[in-house]
Amino acid sequence: MPVGESLAAWACRPEASRGRLHAEPESASRTCFQRDRDRIIHSAAFRRLEYKTQVFVNHEGDFFRTRLTHSLEVSQIARSVCRSLRLNEDLAEALALAHDLGHPPFGHAGEDALKEMMENWSGFDHNAQSLRVITRLEQRYAEFDGLNLTWETLEGVVKHNGPLQGPGITRPLPEAIRIYAAGHDLELDTHASAEAQIASLADDIAYNNHDIDDGLRGGLFSLDDLRDVPLVGPVFASVRARYPEIDSSRLVHESVRRLIGLMVEDLLGETRRRIEELQPRSPDDVRRCGRPVAAFSAAMQENDRTLKAFLFERMYRHYKVNRMTSKARRLVRDLFALFIVEPECLPTEWRRRTDGANTFATARVVADYIAGMTDRFAADEYRRLYDVQSRNS
Repeated sequence: MPVGESLAAWACRPEASRGRLHAEPESASRTCFQRDRDRIIHSAAFRRLEYKTQVFVNHEGDFFRTRLTHSLEVSQIARSVCRSLRLNEDLAEALALAHDLGHPPFGHAGEDALKEMMENWSGFDHNAQSLRVITRLEQRYAEFDGLNLTWETLEGVVKHNGPLQGPGITRPLPEAIRIYAAGHDLELDTHASAEAQIASLADDIAYNNHDIDDGLRGGLFSLDDLRDVPLVGPVFASVRARYPEIDSSRLVHESVRRLIGLMVEDLLGETRRRIEELQPRSPDDVRRCGRPVAAFSAAMQENDRTLKAFLFERMYRHYKVNRMTSKARRLVRDLFALFIVEPECLPTEWRRRTDGANTFATARVVADYIAGMTDRFAADEYRRLYDVQSRNS
């Protein structure tokens, strides 16, 4: 990673970090952002990402992406981009590895179900849940709950998609973020660091491209279906023209590799253009710019919207995926409905945090418990609770 004077003026420097909520001695061998990354990797929530999926349920195939493999792909892209821009790679890596920690089982289907069930209990938001995980639910240390990450990592987890308060923002602030920020100001009316913005866009690059790969592998659409998709179709056509005898598997891998490269180069070019225009001289200048400093070009943003529309129609709404997501939503709803009225069915360590049936505190505990489940554990828990012939252990 670039260090010292080799970092850009607007990069986050570990020696200038705003620190941790609970003061700790600094490490003799690692920067504060490296320690954040290491704490995230060693957390229970990070390990569970191996068995949490995004589109396909975990048991449907070993070759589909999980939240863990996705997070690693995001991390690789974010580090590469930050190195080119002389930003802090370690901070970007920590944010990339933490960004999905709050996602419940079964991808968006599980999140939609929890949002529905928590509608009358302050709601559910996966970014807010990620904050709960790293500030409260991880209980590994003797002196504090959570991972006690730096201010820069916390703000990046919360604000990587932009400010949460301020002029023109009408979306209600998630309860978990509001409560935490009341005691630890994360400056919710500003943008996050450039590293957090890069990590967010790296997520977009990884997500789009691995969904192309997984969608083709899963038979949800064909190579011919991609011909008219801007950017994607021409890239696949150019690979075919260059290697006319290439087999379909290599064609997909080579094309996806090139697509990632094109999107990364576009991100680098547009971000450099904005930096030249906005002239930030510090990380705080980046936060106060009033608009993101990291972005795709207008043309790439249009390509991104078109690709997302294609994937939404041909993949996320494919009948095979609909059947899986329908089952997943019912499973999560049924688990919540049972636990909220019968909290005594929760494991002992979770039940002790409740205060009776149908209360706000119990709903919050139930949401935390379900959100932390893997796909596999959620399915097993459902069988234990609803199948009278299933063992409880």
